[in-house]
Amino acid sequence: MTTRYSRFLSAFFCVFLGGLLVWHLLLPDRDRSDVENRTLAQFPEFSWEDLKDGSFTKGVEEYFADQFPLRDQWTGLKARTEQVLGKREFNGVYLCGDALIAKVEPPKDGLEEKNLSYVSRLAESAEAPVYLGLIPSAAEIWRDRLPRGAESWDQAAFIARAAELEGVEPIDFLTALRDHTGERTWEGIFYRTDHHWTTLGAYYGHAALMEALGRGEEVPEPEAVRARDLPVSNGFQGTLYSQSGIHWLEPDSIEFWVEESGLTVTSWRDGTPKEAGLYDYDYLGKKDKYSAFLGGNQPLCVVKNPEGKGKLLVIRDSYADSLAPFLALHFEEVHLLDPRYYRYSAAKYAEDNGLDAIAVVYSVPNFITDRNLVLLTQS
Repeated sequence: MTTRYSRFLSAFFCVFLGGLLVWHLLLPDRDRSDVENRTLAQFPEFSWEDLKDGSFTKGVEEYFADQFPLRDQWTGLKARTEQVLGKREFNGVYLCGDALIAKVEPPKDGLEEKNLSYVSRLAESAEAPVYLGLIPSAAEIWRDRLPRGAESWDQAAFIARAAELEGVEPIDFLTALRDHTGERTWEGIFYRTDHHWTTLGAYYGHAALMEALGRGEEVPEPEAVRARDLPVSNGFQGTLYSQSGIHWLEPDSIEFWVEESGLTVTSWRDGTPKEAGLYDYDYLGKKDKYSAFLGGNQPLCVVKNPEGKGKLLVIRDSYADSLAPFLALHFEEVHLLDPRYYRYSAAKYAEDNGLDAIAVVYSVPNFITDRNLVLLTQS
Protein backbone atom coordinates (compact mmCIF):
# COMPACT_ATOMS: atom_id res chain seq x y z
CA MET A 1 0.00 0.00 0.00
CA THR A 2 2.82 2.32 0.88
CA THR A 3 4.58 1.63 -2.42
CA ARG A 4 1.40 2.23 -4.43
CA TYR A 5 0.76 5.44 -2.51
CA SER A 6 4.31 6.64 -3.14
CA ARG A 7 3.94 5.91 -6.85
CA PHE A 8 0.66 7.81 -6.89
CA LEU A 9 2.25 10.84 -5.24
CA SER A 10 5.21 10.72 -7.65
CA ALA A 11 2.90 10.48 -10.66
CA PHE A 12 0.69 13.26 -9.34
CA PHE A 13 3.70 15.48 -8.74
CA CYS A 14 5.04 14.84 -12.26
CA VAL A 15 1.65 15.59 -13.81
CA PHE A 16 1.39 18.74 -11.70
CA LEU A 17 4.82 19.99 -12.80
CA GLY A 18 4.12 19.03 -16.40
CA GLY A 19 0.85 20.89 -16.29
CA LEU A 20 2.56 24.00 -14.95
CA LEU A 21 5.17 23.76 -17.73
CA VAL A 22 2.48 23.47 -20.43
CA TRP A 23 0.56 26.33 -18.81
CA HIS A 24 3.72 28.43 -18.79
CA LEU A 25 4.38 27.71 -22.47
CA LEU A 26 0.82 28.63 -23.45
CA LEU A 27 0.72 31.87 -21.49
CA PRO A 28 2.24 34.99 -23.11
CA ASP A 29 5.25 36.38 -21.25
CA ARG A 30 4.56 39.41 -19.08
CA ASP A 31 6.72 42.51 -19.35
CA ARG A 32 5.98 43.74 -15.85
CA SER A 33 4.48 42.79 -12.50
CA ASP A 34 2.16 45.46 -11.14
CA VAL A 35 2.10 43.74 -7.76
CA GLU A 36 5.90 43.78 -7.43
CA ASN A 37 6.17 47.07 -9.35
CA ARG A 38 9.12 45.89 -11.44
CA THR A 39 10.09 44.68 -14.89
CA LEU A 40 10.08 40.89 -15.27
CA ALA A 41 12.90 38.86 -16.80
CA GLN A 42 12.55 37.80 -20.43
CA PHE A 43 14.05 34.71 -22.07
CA PRO A 44 17.75 35.48 -22.69
CA GLU A 45 19.30 35.48 -26.13
CA PHE A 46 21.53 32.43 -26.58
CA SER A 47 25.26 32.62 -27.23
CA TRP A 48 28.04 30.11 -26.64
CA GLU A 49 29.98 32.68 -24.64
CA ASP A 50 27.03 33.26 -22.28
CA LEU A 51 26.55 29.51 -21.95
CA LYS A 52 30.20 29.03 -20.99
CA ASP A 53 30.29 31.74 -18.32
CA GLY A 54 26.93 30.66 -16.86
CA SER A 55 25.05 33.90 -17.58
CA PHE A 56 22.69 32.17 -20.02
CA THR A 57 21.58 29.50 -17.54
CA LYS A 58 21.22 32.15 -14.84
CA GLY A 59 19.06 34.20 -17.21
CA VAL A 60 16.89 31.15 -17.95
CA GLU A 61 16.40 30.55 -14.21
CA GLU A 62 15.39 34.18 -13.68
CA TYR A 63 13.05 33.97 -16.67
CA PHE A 64 11.19 30.90 -15.38
CA ALA A 65 11.02 32.32 -11.86
CA ASP A 66 9.56 35.64 -13.08
CA GLN A 67 7.19 34.14 -15.67
CA PHE A 68 5.92 31.34 -13.43
CA PRO A 69 2.10 30.97 -13.75
CA LEU A 70 0.19 32.78 -10.98
CA ARG A 71 3.49 34.09 -9.58
CA ASP A 72 1.80 36.92 -7.69
CA GLN A 73 -0.67 34.52 -6.04
CA TRP A 74 2.10 32.06 -5.09
CA THR A 75 4.14 34.91 -3.55
CA GLY A 76 1.18 35.93 -1.38
CA LEU A 77 0.49 32.31 -0.39
CA LYS A 78 4.14 31.86 0.61
CA ALA A 79 4.01 34.92 2.89
CA ARG A 80 0.73 33.78 4.45
CA THR A 81 2.16 30.33 5.14
CA GLU A 82 5.27 31.83 6.75
CA GLN A 83 3.07 34.05 8.91
CA VAL A 84 1.15 31.01 10.18
CA LEU A 85 4.50 29.44 11.09
CA GLY A 86 5.32 32.48 13.24
CA LYS A 87 7.57 34.43 10.92
CA ARG A 88 7.47 38.22 11.30
CA GLU A 89 10.12 39.35 8.79
CA PHE A 90 9.36 39.00 5.10
CA ASN A 91 12.15 39.90 2.68
CA GLY A 92 13.40 42.71 4.90
CA VAL A 93 9.92 43.88 5.92
CA TYR A 94 8.35 43.43 9.37
CA LEU A 95 4.66 42.69 9.76
CA CYS A 96 3.56 44.90 12.66
CA GLY A 97 -0.16 44.45 13.22
CA ASP A 98 -1.90 46.30 10.42
CA ALA A 99 1.29 47.92 9.10
CA LEU A 100 4.45 46.95 7.24
CA ILE A 101 7.76 48.47 8.38
CA ALA A 102 10.99 48.12 6.42
CA LYS A 103 14.07 46.96 8.30
CA VAL A 104 16.99 49.40 8.06
CA GLU A 105 20.31 47.63 7.56
CA PRO A 106 23.57 49.16 8.85
CA PRO A 107 25.45 51.21 6.22
CA LYS A 108 28.41 49.66 4.44
CA ASP A 109 31.95 50.89 3.73
CA GLY A 110 31.51 54.02 5.84
CA LEU A 111 29.25 55.50 3.17
CA GLU A 112 27.14 57.37 5.73
CA GLU A 113 30.19 59.33 6.95
CA LYS A 114 31.32 60.02 3.39
CA ASN A 115 27.90 61.46 2.56
CA LEU A 116 28.02 63.68 5.63
CA SER A 117 31.39 64.95 4.46
CA TYR A 118 29.92 65.79 1.05
CA VAL A 119 27.24 67.89 2.73
CA SER A 120 29.97 69.66 4.72
CA ARG A 121 31.86 70.39 1.50
CA LEU A 122 28.68 71.75 -0.03
CA ALA A 123 28.33 74.15 2.89
CA GLU A 124 31.93 75.27 2.42
CA SER A 125 31.58 75.91 -1.31
CA ALA A 126 28.04 77.29 -1.55
CA GLU A 127 27.27 80.98 -1.13
CA ALA A 128 23.82 80.21 0.32
CA PRO A 129 23.38 78.69 3.81
CA VAL A 130 23.02 74.90 3.85
CA TYR A 131 20.52 72.94 5.98
CA LEU A 132 20.45 69.19 6.48
CA GLY A 133 17.25 67.32 7.27
CA LEU A 134 17.36 63.54 7.66
CA ILE A 135 13.93 61.95 7.75
CA PRO A 136 13.71 58.90 10.02
CA SER A 137 11.76 55.99 8.58
CA ALA A 138 8.86 54.23 10.27
CA ALA A 139 11.33 51.74 11.78
CA GLU A 140 12.60 54.55 14.03
CA ILE A 141 9.39 56.49 14.63
CA TRP A 142 7.32 53.34 15.20
CA ARG A 143 10.13 51.36 16.88
CA ASP A 144 7.72 50.25 19.61
CA ARG A 145 5.61 48.49 16.97
CA LEU A 146 8.44 46.27 15.73
CA PRO A 147 8.35 42.59 16.73
CA ARG A 148 10.18 41.83 19.96
CA GLY A 149 13.90 41.49 19.30
CA ALA A 150 13.59 42.82 15.74
CA GLU A 151 16.77 44.40 14.40
CA SER A 152 16.83 47.82 12.80
CA TRP A 153 19.73 50.27 12.62
CA ASP A 154 19.74 53.16 15.11
CA GLN A 155 18.66 56.10 12.96
CA ALA A 156 18.25 58.51 15.89
CA ALA A 157 21.92 58.21 16.82
CA PHE A 158 22.97 58.96 13.25
CA ILE A 159 20.64 61.96 13.05
CA ALA A 160 22.22 63.30 16.24
CA ARG A 161 25.67 62.79 14.67
CA ALA A 162 24.58 64.66 11.53
CA ALA A 163 23.29 67.58 13.61
CA GLU A 164 26.88 68.22 14.75
CA LEU A 165 28.19 69.00 11.24
CA GLU A 166 30.08 72.26 11.30
CA GLY A 167 28.67 74.97 9.07
CA VAL A 168 25.43 73.06 8.42
CA GLU A 169 22.13 73.89 10.12
CA PRO A 170 20.00 70.87 11.15
CA ILE A 171 16.31 70.36 10.37
CA ASP A 172 14.69 68.40 13.19
CA PHE A 173 12.38 66.00 11.38
CA LEU A 174 12.86 63.40 14.12
CA THR A 175 11.17 65.44 16.86
CA ALA A 176 8.48 66.70 14.49
CA LEU A 177 7.43 63.14 13.65
CA ARG A 178 7.94 61.69 17.12
CA ASP A 179 5.54 64.26 18.54
CA HIS A 180 2.80 62.67 16.42
CA THR A 181 3.67 58.95 16.63
CA GLY A 182 0.32 57.96 18.12
CA GLU A 183 -1.68 60.10 15.77
CA ARG A 184 -4.34 58.31 13.75
CA THR A 185 -6.04 61.45 12.50
CA TRP A 186 -6.71 61.20 8.79
CA GLU A 187 -4.26 58.68 7.34
CA GLY A 188 -1.41 58.73 9.92
CA ILE A 189 2.16 59.93 9.38
CA PHE A 190 3.46 56.88 7.46
CA TYR A 191 1.69 54.67 4.97
CA ARG A 192 1.03 51.13 6.19
CA THR A 193 2.05 49.45 2.91
CA ASP A 194 4.72 51.88 1.68
CA HIS A 195 7.99 53.31 3.03
CA HIS A 196 7.12 56.99 2.46
CA TRP A 197 5.55 59.42 4.86
CA THR A 198 1.95 60.36 4.17
CA THR A 199 0.66 63.80 3.28
CA LEU A 200 0.09 64.42 6.98
CA GLY A 201 3.66 63.32 7.74
CA ALA A 202 4.95 65.61 4.98
CA TYR A 203 2.94 68.47 6.53
CA TYR A 204 4.76 68.01 9.85
CA GLY A 205 8.03 67.73 7.94
CA HIS A 206 7.46 71.03 6.19
CA ALA A 207 6.68 72.65 9.54
CA ALA A 208 10.07 71.46 10.86
CA LEU A 209 11.85 72.80 7.77
CA MET A 210 10.17 76.21 8.07
CA GLU A 211 11.09 76.31 11.77
CA ALA A 212 14.75 75.65 10.91
CA LEU A 213 14.64 78.49 8.37
CA GLY A 214 13.27 80.87 11.03
CA ARG A 215 9.86 81.08 9.37
CA GLY A 216 7.87 78.76 11.59
CA GLU A 217 5.21 81.38 12.25
CA GLU A 218 4.12 81.12 8.60
CA VAL A 219 2.98 77.50 8.93
CA PRO A 220 -0.84 77.27 8.89
CA GLU A 221 -2.79 74.74 10.93
CA PRO A 222 -3.35 71.46 9.02
CA GLU A 223 -7.11 72.02 8.89
CA ALA A 224 -6.52 75.30 7.05
CA VAL A 225 -4.54 73.57 4.28
CA ARG A 226 -6.52 70.36 3.96
CA ALA A 227 -9.19 71.85 1.75
CA ARG A 228 -9.76 69.27 -0.98
CA ASP A 229 -12.29 66.49 -1.47
CA LEU A 230 -10.37 63.67 0.18
CA PRO A 231 -9.02 61.10 -0.24
CA VAL A 232 -8.09 61.01 -3.92
CA SER A 233 -7.43 57.25 -3.76
CA ASN A 234 -8.29 54.42 -1.37
CA GLY A 235 -6.36 51.74 -3.24
CA PHE A 236 -2.68 52.49 -2.65
CA GLN A 237 -0.57 49.33 -2.22
CA GLY A 238 2.99 50.54 -1.89
CA THR A 239 6.56 49.31 -2.12
CA LEU A 240 6.41 47.24 1.08
CA TYR A 241 3.28 45.48 -0.15
CA SER A 242 5.27 44.48 -3.24
CA GLN A 243 8.51 43.63 -1.45
CA SER A 244 7.06 41.55 1.38
CA GLY A 245 4.49 39.41 -0.42
CA ILE A 246 1.98 40.37 2.30
CA HIS A 247 -1.06 41.12 0.18
CA TRP A 248 -3.88 40.89 2.70
CA LEU A 249 -3.62 44.26 4.46
CA GLU A 250 -6.10 47.01 3.69
CA PRO A 251 -4.79 49.45 1.05
CA ASP A 252 -3.70 52.94 2.05
CA SER A 253 -5.42 56.19 1.18
CA ILE A 254 -3.70 59.06 -0.60
CA GLU A 255 -4.59 62.71 -0.02
CA PHE A 256 -3.73 65.88 -1.93
CA TRP A 257 -3.98 68.98 0.23
CA VAL A 258 -2.49 72.02 -1.51
CA GLU A 259 -4.42 73.74 -4.28
CA GLU A 260 -2.51 74.18 -7.54
CA SER A 261 -4.16 77.41 -8.68
CA GLY A 262 -1.68 80.26 -9.07
CA LEU A 263 1.34 77.94 -9.12
CA THR A 264 3.64 77.17 -12.04
CA VAL A 265 5.40 73.79 -12.13
CA THR A 266 8.17 73.03 -14.63
CA SER A 267 9.81 69.62 -14.97
CA TRP A 268 13.12 68.68 -16.62
CA ARG A 269 12.64 64.93 -17.08
CA ASP A 270 14.61 64.66 -20.30
CA GLY A 271 16.77 67.77 -20.12
CA THR A 272 14.17 70.12 -21.57
CA PRO A 273 11.62 72.15 -19.58
CA LYS A 274 8.01 70.97 -19.74
CA GLU A 275 4.91 72.21 -17.99
CA ALA A 276 3.84 69.92 -15.16
CA GLY A 277 1.78 70.02 -11.97
CA LEU A 278 1.95 69.34 -8.25
CA TYR A 279 -0.06 66.19 -8.92
CA ASP A 280 -0.21 63.76 -11.83
CA TYR A 281 -3.64 62.14 -11.61
CA ASP A 282 -2.77 59.51 -14.21
CA TYR A 283 -0.69 57.68 -11.58
CA LEU A 284 -3.75 57.20 -9.39
CA GLY A 285 -4.85 54.56 -11.88
CA LYS A 286 -1.49 52.75 -11.72
CA LYS A 287 0.30 50.60 -9.16
CA ASP A 288 2.86 53.30 -8.29
CA LYS A 289 0.34 55.78 -6.91
CA TYR A 290 2.89 57.69 -4.81
CA SER A 291 4.34 58.99 -8.10
CA ALA A 292 1.18 61.07 -8.43
CA PHE A 293 3.09 63.61 -6.30
CA LEU A 294 5.00 65.74 -8.84
CA GLY A 295 4.82 62.86 -11.32
CA GLY A 296 7.53 60.80 -9.62
CA ASN A 297 11.32 60.76 -9.91
CA GLN A 298 12.99 63.40 -12.09
CA PRO A 299 16.34 65.25 -12.21
CA LEU A 300 14.93 68.73 -11.66
CA CYS A 301 11.58 70.35 -10.92
CA VAL A 302 10.82 74.02 -10.20
CA VAL A 303 7.65 75.24 -8.50
CA LYS A 304 6.91 78.98 -8.60
CA ASN A 305 4.45 80.96 -6.50
CA PRO A 306 4.32 84.73 -7.22
CA GLU A 307 2.93 85.32 -3.75
CA GLY A 308 5.77 83.48 -1.97
CA LYS A 309 8.99 84.86 -0.46
CA GLY A 310 12.50 83.67 -1.15
CA LYS A 311 14.05 80.98 -3.32
CA LEU A 312 14.87 77.54 -1.92
CA LEU A 313 16.90 74.67 -3.38
CA VAL A 314 15.92 71.23 -2.06
CA ILE A 315 18.43 68.45 -2.72
CA ARG A 316 16.17 65.53 -2.24
CA ASP A 317 14.94 61.97 -2.59
CA SER A 318 11.36 60.86 -3.24
CA TYR A 319 10.11 61.95 0.21
CA ALA A 320 10.23 65.53 -1.09
CA ASP A 321 7.64 64.72 -3.77
CA SER A 322 4.87 65.03 -1.16
CA LEU A 323 6.76 67.76 0.73
CA ALA A 324 7.01 70.12 -2.25
CA PRO A 325 3.33 71.20 -2.35
CA PHE A 326 3.62 72.55 1.21
CA LEU A 327 6.85 74.41 0.45
CA ALA A 328 5.11 75.99 -2.54
CA LEU A 329 2.82 77.77 -0.08
CA HIS A 330 5.73 79.83 1.27
CA PHE A 331 8.41 80.33 -1.40
CA GLU A 332 8.52 82.32 -4.60
CA GLU A 333 10.57 79.49 -6.10
CA VAL A 334 11.26 75.94 -4.92
CA HIS A 335 13.91 74.10 -6.93
CA LEU A 336 13.94 70.32 -6.38
CA LEU A 337 17.14 68.60 -7.47
CA ASP A 338 17.64 64.82 -7.30
CA PRO A 339 21.35 63.82 -7.36
CA ARG A 340 20.42 60.34 -8.58
CA TYR A 341 19.48 61.90 -11.93
CA TYR A 342 20.97 65.41 -11.91
CA ARG A 343 24.68 64.97 -12.66
CA TYR A 344 26.08 68.46 -12.11
CA SER A 345 27.19 70.60 -9.16
CA ALA A 346 24.37 71.58 -6.81
CA ALA A 347 26.47 74.44 -5.44
CA LYS A 348 26.93 75.87 -8.95
CA TYR A 349 23.21 75.46 -9.65
CA ALA A 350 22.29 77.42 -6.52
CA GLU A 351 24.73 80.19 -7.45
CA ASP A 352 23.56 80.42 -11.07
CA ASN A 353 19.89 80.66 -10.05
CA GLY A 354 20.28 83.12 -7.17
CA LEU A 355 18.86 80.78 -4.54
CA ASP A 356 18.67 81.98 -0.94
CA ALA A 357 19.06 78.66 0.90
CA ILE A 358 19.90 75.02 0.25
CA ALA A 359 18.14 72.21 2.13
CA VAL A 360 19.44 68.65 1.80
CA VAL A 361 16.32 66.59 2.59
CA TYR A 362 16.75 62.81 2.56
CA SER A 363 15.26 59.83 4.30
CA VAL A 364 17.89 58.14 6.46
CA PRO A 365 17.75 54.78 4.58
CA ASN A 366 18.38 56.56 1.28
CA PHE A 367 21.06 58.89 2.66
CA ILE A 368 23.20 56.06 4.05
CA THR A 369 23.05 54.09 0.77
CA ASP A 370 23.13 56.82 -1.92
CA ARG A 371 26.40 56.95 -3.85
CA ASN A 372 25.49 60.07 -5.81
CA LEU A 373 25.92 62.71 -3.10
CA VAL A 374 29.57 63.06 -4.11
CA LEU A 375 28.19 65.12 -7.00
CA LEU A 376 26.94 67.90 -4.69
CA THR A 377 30.04 70.00 -5.19
CA GLN A 378 31.68 68.46 -8.26
CA SER A 379 31.31 70.20 -11.61
